[in-house]
Order: sequence, then structure tokens, then C-alpha cells
Amino acid sequence: MKSYRPEYAEFLRVLKEKNDLVDVIGSYLKLERRGYDYWACCPFHHEKTPSFHINAADKYYHCFGCGESGDVIGFVKGYENVDYAQAVQILAARAGLEVPAYDDRSAEEAAEKKKKRDRLLSLCKDAARFYLKNLYSGRAEKHLAYLAQRGFSPSTMKKFGLGASLDFDSLPSHLLAQGYTAEECTESGVCAKTDDGRMFDSLGGRLIIPVINHMDEVIAFGGRLLEKSDRAKYKNTRETALFNKSKNLYNVNLLKKEKRAGGLSSVIMVEGYMDAISLYEAGFKNVVASMGTSLTKEQARLCKRYTENVFISYDGDFAGQKANLRGLDIFKQEGLKVRVVPMPDGLDPDDVIRKRGAEGYRDCLEHAMPLIDYRIFSVQRKYDLQKTDEKRDFVREALPIVREAESATEREELLKKVSEVSGVTLSALLRDLDALPNAPAAGAVKPEIVREENVWAVKKAARFVLAACLLSKPYSLDCNLREIEFTDEEHCAIAGYIVEGREAGMLRASGIFDLLGSDSAELCEILNLDYGDNLDGEQGKSYFDDSVAVLRRKTLADKKAFETEKLAQAQTAEEKREILSRIDEYTRKMKNIRIGGRI
Repeated sequence: MKSYRPEYAEFLRVLKEKNDLVDVIGSYLKLERRGYDYWACCPFHHEKTPSFHINAADKYYHCFGCGESGDVIGFVKGYENVDYAQAVQILAARAGLEVPAYDDRSAEEAAEKKKKRDRLLSLCKDAARFYLKNLYSGRAEKHLAYLAQRGFSPSTMKKFGLGASLDFDSLPSHLLAQGYTAEECTESGVCAKTDDGRMFDSLGGRLIIPVINHMDEVIAFGGRLLEKSDRAKYKNTRETALFNKSKNLYNVNLLKKEKRAGGLSSVIMVEGYMDAISLYEAGFKNVVASMGTSLTKEQARLCKRYTENVFISYDGDFAGQKANLRGLDIFKQEGLKVRVVPMPDGLDPDDVIRKRGAEGYRDCLEHAMPLIDYRIFSVQRKYDLQKTDEKRDFVREALPIVREAESATEREELLKKVSEVSGVTLSALLRDLDALPNAPAAGAVKPEIVREENVWAVKKAARFVLAACLLSKPYSLDCNLREIEFTDEEHCAIAGYIVEGREAGMLRASGIFDLLGSDSAELCEILNLDYGDNLDGEQGKSYFDDSVAVLRRKTLADKKAFETEKLAQAQTAEEKREILSRIDEYTRKMKNIRIGGRI
């Protein structure tokens, strides 16, 4: 349970009052009113039919498609992909409120942390302006010539904020003159120090590419050399308090604008800055770059904010890079539909654009493969299938991939492809596939021993009772939750919240997110019940009564089981008689609890 200072808890109450949930979400999404509530297409997963429900009265949202739910702070946190404190800051600015310290740190410490971050952001913004001014100063001929050679238009250069570093010394001098300290210059990553303490531009002499996050904040820089050198062609400023490469995507700021303007059906992910800019220039606005890092869960989740469909478009050597293929599995595990764009050998997306134009690259997209097909394709490219031994090696490596297919239809299609390229008959491949040793099931767990009550029925009953009570359904108002013993930790927390809210006369469903947060899988299951007629009418009341009965019977069954264990350890006849008496009592009470068979 979250713990706040009293003044911060009161501030949150006022913040939520001044930021009406419908108004806030309506500023991001197109809403459809149905009765007292509102619906929209969920911004957290791709869908065509609205399943994103906004409960205007209880001030919370819940998507019946992907399970995302929360209050107004949770929505801003998820949509803007910021942390809790940053979401509060956004809403406070919207309402014209000042944010107090919210935890055990002093207000001075909290203010100092924010001040430090703001200073670093300001410094990066000023550095970007400095680099931009350099580009058009008349002294950046090489930089402009390179950009012209790449075919970048002035409007594209402006959108990406491209700039120029002319030397190693002028940026540090400029920033110091602006009032920034040497420590701030190095902490931002834009400057570094030599062994003897001299400060210099980290990307001296390079073409500068600002890295801008989804909040339109400059958080880092990339730099490209303009001449051949033994130094790295591309270089990023180091990771800082503002910049973690594995948690960011290049061009996500413009991607966000594209989504707001008209939605996105897919995202193209490339590896480097120039690939992203070239594709954008060619009309592919839905592009982001991973900036050379191995793909991460954080990047997958960031992508999922905008679409479920991702085209991975790395260079022509990508097929042989096992580490990158494992990274694609991470994307799939996060629920993204991944297709890999096969590129001509030795070419990257930027090369294709320059040599074959937008149509040439569009043709590459047309031939994009599902991830599992691409994995087999990458194995195929390793071997010379004209040689018998290499053909066998290909089949041996491809079959375990085929086995991972999610359906029999998909497996058959993949086997046909393996058969076509290898010349091995389909029947022989099927026999070899069946002969593969069984792979251990992922996440396999030992089944629990169930005594007298079905575990799943009990969980369903607990969810229904809590959903009806949390949303104050009329038939639930007389239910005393203190008399029901919940065994799940989150169920206990929700029941306690309901009891306290009822006693205070202020039960608000939206307040549950302050207690559990919006990422509780169990809370998601409970809120899913508020759909259609599940909780309403006579059918809802009957199911509620049965659910309460199941939970009470489960409590008695647990007590009976406990006493039965004690009976085996009883030492005296009197002790055994007392235990048997309690067992008989629990058995009688269980028989008296009638369940209508709807659980």
C-alpha cells in the first residue's frame, strides 16, 4: 500500500478533482458516450472496436481488451510513458497546482531533485540550440554538404533539430557563459573531461542529432563523423539521469504526434538515427530507431503504447545475428506482432532508400515475414543447401523452430517451406519432427492439492463479490465483508478498502488504484466483471448470493481441515471429543449453505 504525507494525500484528492477524468482522456482520445459512461479505442493496444471504458461516476478507466486500468494519474502515466511523479507534475501544471513533497524525504530534498533534473533538461535544450545555430553559421559547410548528399530537406532537418559541432571547445565555453556549472555540463553527458581536468565537447566535430523523448524534452545527443577516421562513425552521449538508451527510442516524439494526428497501424523499427531520418524523409513517418542497442522490454512496451504491429528493419546482415533474434522474442513476449523486413545483403534501410527510392523500400516491407518464418530464413542463409551435409544441418536446426509454431496450420506451412528449400519430403520432415525430444513446458508448475472446494471456483467467487461491493451494486450493500475470510493478499486489501470506505461513507472505486496501483493482474480480473450485464439484474444478484455462499463454505472447509489435522495429534480422549465436536459443527454449517449451482 502506498504511503503519503497527509498534505500530499490531500493534494492528490484536489488534483483528481481539478482534473476530470473524462476531460483529461478526452484531450487525448476521441470518446463515444453511451449512457453515463464513455468508450474509446484503447490507446494501450491496437484495436478497431472500442473496448476502453471510462466510468465517469467512479472516475476510473478499464480496457476489457488488454486489461489496462487506473485513475486519471494512471492514464497520464501510461499514455505519456512517464513515472508516477512525472504524471502528477503534468496534471498539476494542467490544473495550476504546486506539488508538495509526497514521501518521507523533506520538501527541500524533493525540490532539489526536481531542480537538478530541470537544470539538466535546460542545459540539453541550450546545447541543442547552440548546435542548431552552428549549422547555419556559415562555418558548417561540411555538415551541410553531408546532409545535402543524404537528400535531407530543410523541413526534415528542422523537425529533427539537426545541428553541428565545429570543434571541441566552443560548446563548454558557451554553456559556462550561460551560467551552467562544469559539474552540470559533465552530468548531462554533453561534455567530458580529459585526465588533466580540461572540459571538452563529447561529440566534437560531428554532425549532431538530438535525442528527444516522448515529452518533447532533449535528453541526449548522437553524433556522426563526417570524415573517415579510426574513431567510431556514430557516438552517443553517455547514459545519464535523463538518458537510458535501453528505455528510449529515437523519434518517438514525432511518432507520438503521428498517432495523435490520425492513428498508427504499425511502427517500423530501424537501428540507427540516419535510417530513421531517411525513412521519414521518404514518407515513412511511423519510424523509430533503437539507437544500436539490443532490443529491450522497455522499448517493446514503449512501442506498444502506439501500436501492436512492429516491422523490424535492420541491415542485410541482421539474419545471422542471434542476439538480435533473441531480442525479437522479447517483443513477441510483450504481446507485439513482429514482422521482420528482409533487406538485400549488405544494405541497410537508408541504402535502399537512396539506391531504390521509397518504392524500393515499400517492396521490402511487402515481403516482411512473421518472426518464426524469419528465424527459419536466417537459419537457411547460414548453409549451402547444395551440399548434402549442410542441407542436413539446416533441417536439424529448422525443425525445433517449426515445433514452436502456435498452431498445426502454421507448423504445416513452415514444414512445406523447409521441404521446398531442402528437397526433403514432407513425410520425412513430419517423422523427424515427431521424433524430436519433448521440450519442457515453459512455466510448468506442480498442480496444487485441492481439499473440499475447487480453487478456481473460490477465486471466481471472490472476484465477483469484490467487484459488486467495490462498484456498490444494490444487492451487495448489506454484505458484511468482515464475515468473509479472503485468502488472496490482494483480495484482502480490496476488502479492507471497501470496509473502510463504507464506514467513512466515501467508497470510491477509483481510490483502489492508490492502494494497489494499476498494474495489478487480480484487480484487472475484478474490473473485467463490470462488462455487459455480468453484475446487473437478477442474474447478477443470484450469482452474488452463490459467490458469498462459496466463500463462506470455503472458510468452514478450511477450519474443518485444520481441526482434522489437530485430531491426528490429539493426546487425550477429552481433547479428541472437543475437536470432533467442532468438526461436526463445521460440517453441519457447510450442509446448511445452499449454492444454486451457478458458480
